[in-house]
Amino acid sequence: MIVLRLAVISAGLILAWQIVVWVTGAPSFILPGPLRVATALVLKWEFLWQHAWITAVEIIAALLIGLVSGTVSALIMVASRSVKRWLLPVLVMSQAVPVFALAPLLVLWLGYGIGSKITMAVLIIFFPVTAAFYDGLRRTEPEWLELAHVMNASPTAILFRIRVPAALPAFASGLRVATAVAPIGAIVGEWVGSDAGLGFYMLHANARMQTDVMFAALGVLVTMALILYYSVDWAMKKIVYWQIE
Repeated sequence: MIVLRLAVISAGLILAWQIVVWVTGAPSFILPGPLRVATALVLKWEFLWQHAWITAVEIIAALLIGLVSGTVSALIMVASRSVKRWLLPVLVMSQAVPVFALAPLLVLWLGYGIGSKITMAVLIIFFPVTAAFYDGLRRTEPEWLELAHVMNASPTAILFRIRVPAALPAFASGLRVATAVAPIGAIVGEWVGSDAGLGFYMLHANARMQTDVMFAALGVLVTMALILYYSVDWAMKKIVYWQIE
């Protein structure tokens, strides 16, 4: 059903796109038609695949790092109030500074390789995972905690046997948000400074006024993002199977 819905939505968007091209009469270097972009996708597929693979590695690596670091940070803040007082302001400050402003510095410090792109994406992923999981851990049903205390459960048992399972729905929501925004960090990092990746390839095509190639690269990026999102969504539904959709 998901594939069918995506196919219908894509067909509708492509039709609307073609209608806009017909109505406006925009030149192809401003707004190429779907057929022209599809032709560019076929002709440049080898290059698009090479650069898409690099971007995919950056996104997946950043997602894994952000997932682990965000989960650990949320657990630490719940387990220790003193650590929370110091760590929470850091989380807020990490979102107060625009990632676009940090991108040139990360490229300067970490170089043009994938390290700066992964770090950029991690900065975007880290906050939604941490905030959602931490909020879920704090909102555990008080009755469950009282019952655990009556039964003399240890703090560790309460955390991992009651609070963590209860917080999984919130954690899943945060992870879905993180998955959706993960490509932003990688692409921004590639725009600022790189020698490979879809962001680099889009800039390369833009410098040569190859708008159809830019649209083709954007289509590949959107496809990658959708596959990653629905894969994570499927996994979360299997893990948090009791959650009502």
